[in-house]
This record gives sequence, C-alpha cells and structure tokens, in this order.
Amino acid sequence: MGPHMMTEPHEHTTPVLIVGGGITGLSAALFLARHGVGSILVERHPSTAIMPQARAFNPRSMEIYRALGLEEQIRERQSILADMPEMIGADTLAGDERFRVDMLAQVRPGDVSPTDWAMIDQDELERVVRAHAERAAADVRFGTELISFEAEADGVTVTVRDLGSGIEYRIRTDYLIAADGHRAGIRHRLGIGADGPGVLGHAAHFVFDADLDAALRGRRFLLAYLDRPTTGTVLIPVGQHGRWMLGVPFEPDQGAGLEGFTEQRCIESVRSAVGIADLGMTLVPPAPGWSRKPMDVRIGASVAHRYRADRVFFAGDSAHVVPPTGSFGASTGIADAHNLAWKLAAVHHGQAGPRLLDTYDAERRPVAHTTMATAMHILTARHHACGDEATGIDELTMTFGYRYRSAAVCTEPGTPADPVEDPRVPSGRPGLRAPHVWLERAGTAVSTLDLCTGAFTLLAGAQGSGWVTAAEAVAAAFDVDLGTHRIGADVTDPHDRFLLVFGITVTGATLIRPDGFVAWRARSAHERPEQELRQLFSQLLARDSAGS
Repeated sequence: MGPHMMTEPHEHTTPVLIVGGGITGLSAALFLARHGVGSILVERHPSTAIMPQARAFNPRSMEIYRALGLEEQIRERQSILADMPEMIGADTLAGDERFRVDMLAQVRPGDVSPTDWAMIDQDELERVVRAHAERAAADVRFGTELISFEAEADGVTVTVRDLGSGIEYRIRTDYLIAADGHRAGIRHRLGIGADGPGVLGHAAHFVFDADLDAALRGRRFLLAYLDRPTTGTVLIPVGQHGRWMLGVPFEPDQGAGLEGFTEQRCIESVRSAVGIADLGMTLVPPAPGWSRKPMDVRIGASVAHRYRADRVFFAGDSAHVVPPTGSFGASTGIADAHNLAWKLAAVHHGQAGPRLLDTYDAERRPVAHTTMATAMHILTARHHACGDEATGIDELTMTFGYRYRSAAVCTEPGTPADPVEDPRVPSGRPGLRAPHVWLERAGTAVSTLDLCTGAFTLLAGAQGSGWVTAAEAVAAAFDVDLGTHRIGADVTDPHDRFLLVFGITVTGATLIRPDGFVAWRARSAHERPEQELRQLFSQLLARDSAGS
C-alpha cells in the first residue's frame, strides 16, 4: 500500500454490494430496496451519467417502473424532443435529407401494453431512479472505486477506495452484482469470457456548442446520420439549445486512432458534418472538470459465457453488449436487474433455496443471445435495406415476447421451442410476460399488469375462489407475499378478454411471479388445489417443502 493511502479499521457489511452506478446498478438497488433488501452501491465516477447514452427506454422498462410508481415522474422528465422521435439521413446537415423516419412508428406497443416508450435521456432517468433508491434506503456511494475482491463460500469481501479522501475500506457482502459496464472488469478478473463478434466499430464522440440554426432551417430531430466527414457520422442534440454531440467513426489501427482527433480535427469534423466551412463553435467537456478530448465509443456484440460465478452475478453491459439498433441495451440491463432482484430477495429472506439463483443465468443469458442476434440483424437490414428473414423476430416481439425456461417456471407440455412468442397474439403460457388486458376496478380502468406490484400474484376466474383460498394458505405456509384477484368478480372484465388472453376458464387461475412473468396456470378447477400449489411453490422457490 502506498504511503499516502489511508485505511478504515472497521468493515462495512451489506446483504448485496452493487458495483456500477449506471442505470442497471441503480435499478438493482431500487428493486432490492423495494423487496426489503439492503444494498451498498459503489461507483467510481462522481455522479450519475453525464451524457445521454440512451435517448429512449422501451415500454417493457416503463412497465417495470410503472409498477413501482415512477412512470409519472419519468414522463415529466422526458426530453425536449419527446414529441419528435425522428431520425434523419443526409450528406451534411445543411444538405437535403435523404430520409426522415419516425424511430418509434413501427414499435409502438398499441394494445400490447398499458404504457409506451419514454423519450427520456439516460442521465435524467438515472437521477430519478437514484433518488427513489436512496429514498428506499439504498446506500449509494459515488466517487468510490473497487480496488479488489475476494469471493469465498459464504460471501465476498471487497476493498474500495473513497476517491475524495483516499481512504480504503472493506465491505463484506453476501452477494455481489457486477454492473460495471462493457469493460466488465470484475468478470474478466474471474476469467469469464464472452461469445459474439466482439467490437464492431469505434467512434470518436465529443461535445460542442454552436449555433446551427442556418443549417437546421427550423428542423428538429433526435438523431442525424451524416456522410461527412465519414459515412456513419452521427449528430445528436444533447438537451440545452445549442449543445451537440458528434460521433465520427474511425479505425483504431489506422493513422493515429483516437489520439488523431486533435482539437483542430474535431472542429474540422463538425464543420464538414454540418456543411458550413466557417462555422463558429466551441468544444466543451462533457462534465465540469473533465477533459474536452473525444471519447472512444465502441459498438459491439457479445454475451458472457456465464452470468454467475458463485456469489457474483453479472448484469447489464457487464453481461452483454448489443448494437444500439432497437434500443435494447439499457432496457435489457434493467430487465436483468429486475429478474435477479426478486430472486436474491427471496433467498435473503429465507423464502427460497439458493438454487433459485441458478435460474438467473438460465433465463437471462438466452434472452441476451436472442437480443444480440436481433439487434445485429436490424443493423444489417438498415445498412442493406433488407427484410426480417434472418431472425424472424421484430422489435416489438423482442421487447415483450421473450420466453423463460427454468426451474422457476412450470413449463407446459407442448410449449413451442421458439425463444419468443408474438405478444400481439398472447397465449398466457408460463414463461412469458403476463399479458396486458384492460380491466375495471371501482369504476377505474386498470391493467392486469397494474394488479402485479412486486409480489406473487394469483389471477383467477370469477368462479376460481378455490384457487384463491388455497393460494392464500400456501403463501402463508411459505411466508411469501401474495396478491389475489378474481377477474369478473373482484375486478370486472368489461371487454371479456381476460380468460381468452390468459388461456384459462372461469374456474381456472394463473400465478404471476414478482417480475411479472407467468409461472404457472391451471385452465380449470382442481380436486386438491392446495396440494397442487404447495408442490408448485416448492418447485418455484427451490424448496423441498414449506419451512425447509
């Protein structure tokens, strides 16, 4: 240890330590807190995201945040360009547009979801999620970097450094979530590689202030693809009027690579992209105190060989990297955290056996492979104007229709082998996200998804009281929270769609997991419903019996 390093003598403890304060890590802290599990989050940067890496979050992410009561606040923070989610293409900004496309026109959820895309910049979303996580008692420590960690049979010991004071201290945790981004430092230290093409390209991204009104001619857009100075250049408005980000592709093994983007070259690149040779502009740092040097933004595609190494779990870009096409990246990380949080909580509270944690890899890693293939195909299709034959999976299906197969799902005989199902024609099968159906309660429209608020939820037909009574008894025996609703009785079904969409009869029932996925269903009544549900919960929670 160097002479200027100081150490704290005592050791901090926490059930879960999260490394990484991006949207995946912050969401994990929030989800765990809402499940009653404490966590410490450490992030080496001094604040949440300083630039809007993602500009849009898909409706599945919004369903997750909606269940936590965050939707209204998120929509209040939407981008100034929320009403114009358009992408344009041109030789230069001042030149004629070759195309203008509504980026969301083909992926609006319609009747598939009670919510819609949120056009919020990632930095804004992270501020919202962080505030709610801290309000729910998550311990968020920015300006704190991971120094080392040691995984043992009964926990993980981590050494971190407070970058403000230089003090190093240890944190003892039961579980570690590595949400440390695409460089995946923790995963690489554990010797776990990844499959996929890897890095597909590099781009130098930098921020500048300039008055582009002459080139804009009153137009607005969310993203511009330009051919100058290099094909694939992107121009992005970044919040306040007159501030922009330019991304210029480059080959790292040709010329000077990123180092070749001197201040003069950046200025020339902007003028070339805009199409005004004498444009006045100023390069600005992405955050106060930061360098004005360009950032190397890598487009890549890979999926980790494993999502778990004993008590260490990988989530977000640490586990998978996908091209930006489809806007899957950040939302896939949110779904990782959502899937993992309820399982860690169930084990922490003694409601589930540790084998439940094996289902995180079993469920989320196949989804990442399918997502990567879909994003890659969309990328190729946009470059070559081809159709969707390669994967057969459209963006809406990838967002809502992926299927889980694991011990935490009671997969029915005859379930198709396909990794996805078209959510526009829902079947209600176990392993899929619970379908959205508009219902009515006390004169107010509510979605089936609004009935699922973070606990197990049993939705029964109007004559399914036997299932409700049995489920409540079994939930009490297993000490798990359970919500129950009889659709057509407690909650009305004005359009008579619930039974058809969920694939049950008036005496049947379906069980939805805390993450909103269907775990099991019975199409009709059962002679011994309590026995059936006791066996079900034993399987889902990796327990031999209640109390084990």
